[in-house]
Amino acid sequence: MKKVISASRRTDLVAFFPDWLARAIRAEKAEVQGPSGRVYAVNLSPECVHTFVLWSKSFANLIANVSGLQDGLRKYDQLYYHFTITGLGGTAVEREVPPPQTALRQLEPLLGLAGRPERISLRFDPVICWQEKDEVKTNLRFFEELAGRAAELGIRNVRFSFAQWYGKSKRRAAKLCFPYVDPTLEEKRNDAFYLSTVARSRGLNLFCCSQDFLADVPGIRPSACIDGRLLQECHPEGVTVSITKDRTQRRECRCTESVDIGSYTQTCPHSCVYCYANPRV
Repeated sequence: MKKVISASRRTDLVAFFPDWLARAIRAEKAEVQGPSGRVYAVNLSPECVHTFVLWSKSFANLIANVSGLQDGLRKYDQLYYHFTITGLGGTAVEREVPPPQTALRQLEPLLGLAGRPERISLRFDPVICWQEKDEVKTNLRFFEELAGRAAELGIRNVRFSFAQWYGKSKRRAAKLCFPYVDPTLEEKRNDAFYLSTVARSRGLNLFCCSQDFLADVPGIRPSACIDGRLLQECHPEGVTVSITKDRTQRRECRCTESVDIGSYTQTCPHSCVYCYANPRV
């Protein structure tokens, strides 16, 4: 059975390592250092790949065909895109991420590359709150603009989660004197209902990522960000692929099996305060 290639949950290969990714695609082989430090080889020949899943906060390099990345990816049957737009690019929360209007302008050319809107998932991820003087700030209200643009382009699937403040993230926030606020579960559920109301008004499907306490909020479904069933439906030839849960992911994650070709050693310079993946605190 052909496999799904994930590029990548661990780092933003498209935004910062397009040369490495393009070389691996040309060689049809990636040498990857996994989280345990073990190096493994991944076969990237088109005969072995069902879908290439690309995750990024900026697809500018792909759109501009930097290092021939766009040309190289054409040999695969299907590309699927996870595009994260939080509305916080260029702020103290996401210092090196493109501003939201820059990111939104990438949607139309990305849709042209995808061929079908079902092959794009927008990620409003994470929803984050912080203290600014006597006021709690949040990116929550940006969702209305994001949802509106998605609906205009026919993109229907949106995924979100609330920021999870792991130890590494807390240490980074403390170092940067960033006064994050972690809302109560009830507050998060209320905010999630607001998001679902906006999504429903725009005809969007809203999924929560690995946060089951939101799954019973009306209008919200638990997410399989890599969804074998969806990838099979979208495949130009309907080729079957694994629908088995990926056991390497978190318990609440509903993703199906894939092989990730990114490495935590490829340090992402986006400098997001909340990031759990970046090894540099």
